[in-house]
Amino acid sequence: MSDTAVQHSSPDRLSERAPAPGRGPGPFTHTAGMAARALRISSRNIDALITSLALPIMLMLIFVYFFGGAIDTGTDYDSYVMYVVPGVLLLSAGFGAATTATAVSEDMKGGIIDRFRSLDVGGTPVLAGHVAASTVRNLCSTALVFGVALLIGFRPAASWSGWLVVGAVLVAYIVALSWISAAIGLLARTPEAASGFTFFMSFLPYPSSAFVPTENMPDWLHGFADHQPITPAIESLRGLLLGQDVGNTPWVALAWAAGLLAVAVGASGTLFRIRTR
Repeated sequence: MSDTAVQHSSPDRLSERAPAPGRGPGPFTHTAGMAARALRISSRNIDALITSLALPIMLMLIFVYFFGGAIDTGTDYDSYVMYVVPGVLLLSAGFGAATTATAVSEDMKGGIIDRFRSLDVGGTPVLAGHVAASTVRNLCSTALVFGVALLIGFRPAASWSGWLVVGAVLVAYIVALSWISAAIGLLARTPEAASGFTFFMSFLPYPSSAFVPTENMPDWLHGFADHQPITPAIESLRGLLLGQDVGNTPWVALAWAAGLLAVAVGASGTLFRIRTR
């Protein structure tokens, strides 16, 4: 082939191989890919998966059958299970979201982030992928908790609109707690430290109305329990699931979730830039 022919053919071949401008994968595609990757990693970590799914159920059974007869909820519910299930749902969300911190910390420690950046995958899709995977895991855990609660006597009386609000509150808190865990994973220097830090987040349902009415707590703890972000979410879930009037409590719960989410997303972005610069 002559030099002239090569000169004429080379541009055509290059134009065929080069991707057209603006046709690269977008952030949603990257996020979906990162979420699928996080779910695959979770499916291989059987011990952590079983713990995050089984621990909330074990705690619910312990409270119902070991402590339920001794705890005075000050209500006319048929059994303690009707009182405790909403708290267990938020407790399950905290345990499930905590694994996000460990996963993010392992990514930062293992150097995989540098490879993602070389593939033009930004920090937001990586973190959002972990959060999306955490949301899927938490929804599965929530369904499992609901199933066991029905077996041991939980009988919800929510309307269709009530179920929709219950779903909105649960998803809002799952996403917010998952983003907080992602920020913790960026802040911690090791996966072990990340796992330890998330204990405080998983502890929040205890000083709330999850297991006992806040009126039964000491005065110094009563004020905190009434005004922390988990209590309005639990009160919303409990009232809606039992078909009771909840007033504006769901809006308060959603406002807390939105505030936590905004702070966590902002902190995650800042911490990611600091860790990767």
